[in-house]
Amino acid sequence: MSQTTTNSSNDSVPAGQAKASWNFLRGHLREYGILFALIAIMAFFQIATGGILLRPVNLTNLLLQNSYIVIMAIGMLLVIVCGHIDLSVGSVLGFIGALAAVMIVNWNVHYLVAGILCLGVGAIIGMAQGFWVAYFKIPSFIVTLAGMLVFKGLTLWLLAGQSVGPFPPQFQLIAAGFVPDLLGGEEINLFSLAAGVVVAVALLGLAVRTRARQIRNGTADEPFAFFAAKNALIFIALIYMSWLMATFRGLPNVFIVMALLIAIYSFVTARTTIGRRIYAIGGNEKAAKLSGINSERLTFLTFANMGMLAALAGLVFAARLNTATPKAGATFELDVIAAVFIGGASMSGGVGTVVGAVVGAFIMGVMNNGMSILGIGIDWQQVIKGLVLLAAVIFDVLNKKKG
Repeated sequence: MSQTTTNSSNDSVPAGQAKASWNFLRGHLREYGILFALIAIMAFFQIATGGILLRPVNLTNLLLQNSYIVIMAIGMLLVIVCGHIDLSVGSVLGFIGALAAVMIVNWNVHYLVAGILCLGVGAIIGMAQGFWVAYFKIPSFIVTLAGMLVFKGLTLWLLAGQSVGPFPPQFQLIAAGFVPDLLGGEEINLFSLAAGVVVAVALLGLAVRTRARQIRNGTADEPFAFFAAKNALIFIALIYMSWLMATFRGLPNVFIVMALLIAIYSFVTARTTIGRRIYAIGGNEKAAKLSGINSERLTFLTFANMGMLAALAGLVFAARLNTATPKAGATFELDVIAAVFIGGASMSGGVGTVVGAVVGAFIMGVMNNGMSILGIGIDWQQVIKGLVLLAAVIFDVLNKKKG
């Protein structure tokens, strides 16, 4: 009798674990879904392109081509989490690139001074738009749509309809330069490889430390199998990508900029009071205000931050092209917003992560790159990207109804 009871108890343990794992996966389907989607898309295009996608040269180009989208997606995430949207980011990018070109090329302003001033102008633009949204409650869609038109016009006026360039070589390094090999490698950039390994080990150690703290506090809901598989995958992917890029020219300078931004904003959103309050505003602004949160000030700051990051993206884009053009930034706002929604952000606000937005940006980037290699026309590329965005939004709606 006791033997039968023991066997029944042992049989129920795996069943209980399986049920807990299934419930966890259902509750975190958005987080794991985009990671699986990125892996599947990369695997598909790697096979379809005959291995071209993950060649070191193409991988480096993929990072450079999507750097400005990633930078703006980080800022757009905070705006969308706060329950708003910014349609002006593409125009602000183009305007700041034009302003930098006029200052550096036409007025002979030092590129460092011009860069700092451009970041300040971008923040002021964000403040101006955020002021009307936060304190006068004008819908962000209307305010930033007006901003999109205004800064498109100002870009044309500033450049007088002509392209302005080229930039000094030092300025171009932000988008076209690479981290030098301080370890003296000959056929491989040892410093870039070592940096990639250090980052991978640090992230793994941080994840293990966080897991241990959650176990001590009794808040660890992620099954160990999921935790181990996810972090092993990230660890291997980081080292493999570092090795691939080290065999070419090493880590691009703009990659270091992106990595720092991802680390800083991930910390701010997950570990600081300001980050938690932004999510609270997006979840329920009235409840947030009743709990003492100054929603107007935080909304204002998210738009100011978005303007500054759009300005940084404008500098990167101008440096990459080595010229400022009147049409720079056209439709970029669509790619940025699509990246954030594909990365798991909710249309109604209050949901989303920095890493998710970055993954969403790279899903769009891999699709663009892979379809271009396969010779798919820009017309069908737009159709496919639109369908992917629609699928992401439908998934969000259905997932919310199930909840």
